Amino acid sequence: MNFDVIVVGAGLAGLVATAEMADAGKKVLLLDQEPDASMGGQAFWSFGGLFLVDSPEQRRMGIKDSKELAWQDWLGTAGFDREETEDYWGRKWAEAYVDFAAGEKRAWLTKMGVRFFPVVGWAERGGYLADGHGNSVPRFHIVWGTGPGIVAPFERRVREHIKTGLVKFLPRHRVDKLITKNGAVVVVSGSVLLPSTSARGEDSSREVVGSFEYGAQAVLVSSGGIGGNLDLVRKNWPSRLGEPPKEMVTGVPAHVDGRMLAITEEAGGRIVNPDRMWHYTEGLKNWNPIWNNHGIRILPGPSSIWLDATGRRFQAPNFPGFDTLGTLDAIKKTGYDYSWFILTHKIIEKEFALSGSEQNPDITGKSIRKVIGRALQSVPDPVKAFMDKGEDFIIADNLADLVSRMNKLTGENLLNLETIKRQIEARDREIDNKFTKDLQITAMRGARNYLGDKLIRVTAPHKILDPKNGPLIAVRLNILSRKTLGGLQTDLSGKVLNSSGQPIPGLYAAGEVSGFGGGGIHGYRSLEGTFLGGCLFTGRIAGRAIAAEL
Repeated sequence: MNFDVIVVGAGLAGLVATAEMADAGKKVLLLDQEPDASMGGQAFWSFGGLFLVDSPEQRRMGIKDSKELAWQDWLGTAGFDREETEDYWGRKWAEAYVDFAAGEKRAWLTKMGVRFFPVVGWAERGGYLADGHGNSVPRFHIVWGTGPGIVAPFERRVREHIKTGLVKFLPRHRVDKLITKNGAVVVVSGSVLLPSTSARGEDSSREVVGSFEYGAQAVLVSSGGIGGNLDLVRKNWPSRLGEPPKEMVTGVPAHVDGRMLAITEEAGGRIVNPDRMWHYTEGLKNWNPIWNNHGIRILPGPSSIWLDATGRRFQAPNFPGFDTLGTLDAIKKTGYDYSWFILTHKIIEKEFALSGSEQNPDITGKSIRKVIGRALQSVPDPVKAFMDKGEDFIIADNLADLVSRMNKLTGENLLNLETIKRQIEARDREIDNKFTKDLQITAMRGARNYLGDKLIRVTAPHKILDPKNGPLIAVRLNILSRKTLGGLQTDLSGKVLNSSGQPIPGLYAAGEVSGFGGGGIHGYRSLEGTFLGGCLFTGRIAGRAIAAEL
């Protein structure tokens, strides 16, 4: 079979691009090193959050948003400071993406059957000035069906094209080299891996049983980032965030290994912003892991007390859910790789959600009955399972017992009861008045001005040490690897650029491997909901551009 295009990587960006090209009548060879069961890649495991601007869901919740406000927030968050070189195309992609998120993105998805949870989430709240980091308003739209719900329409389109013969999908085919002929990258070669029955997300064999070589008119790389390869994460760790963590948990499967970045660079592609990455600070060691060193992220409300490893409260605005990388910087400056939440049972009832499709069976399973049941539960079942079985959770009736067991868990004896007690008592005294100098309490009260937070996300401010709000809970928080913000530099059609800034004939990239567009659409920080969205957008742009050019 003669192919028009070869797509390397069957994650979300690869599926979107493949569907778009096959819809245009192009013959596509889709390659992936994982088994067929892993189609959709890491997007399948996501919570399914998408960044939308001025949506019907926002308007129903009383949120006033606009493209101008979103762009203000994006620029304040990204902090583009390499605009003549590494950020040149990233900024152009960012502006195009905000237009997309405020324009046809929602209609395009809903036409394919995608629906959204009615309450819009407020991620990355910032806590600085109006033109600084963070979302001024809630924009995190959860797909009804979470990650599988966003993968499904594109997988369905691709599998339909497989049946008609326009798409050929070869799993367990690992690309090892991109080959240039007559000045264009039009051939891929690699290794056929041993067939595997590994379930989605589980490690699969890397035993080689054969080789392959295929040619086409164009090659699209959509192979993901480096989050599953902690060696590469540490190698690229930015010095501005201190020393790389010695201990961290892994937020994505092992196949997110970053191999194709080096392989594409060898073929002439330019990698930019490799020091920009997105890792979470609220990671839990999964009591029921799917992949090795599997970590789960807490999606916290704003009320928990956040302490460093030595028991000192983080300064504003390093509150739960406000500034991911700002808090990561503060943690690394302590010299330790972990931190602590201290909270009450009343807080965990309303403010703890867990990221991941498998941790949200009600929304993933599209069960209205289970969603209502969750709202009526004291603690959601997935969170309760971590409380009962997770090694990072401690529950106690009094602070002395809690702190003693926190010290026992780490074995480092860093926490002083009197120091922690003094800080929490000081915070609790501020609850007595409707006014306060404690900016976290101000933020909690401000959050409840948003109906969505008041209903399901932020508990009424209360005293941590009041027994009626207990028992007390401590949670050890690990650094959790996740996203690569830099990558292959691409122009606005997805063409990979060389070191001179010129397009490499035949070579395209989409998704995380391209920094979600241009080698870094996010700059230094993300507004959240923009990783899946970046895969959708770059896959669509590149797929349509390739089809048009061919």
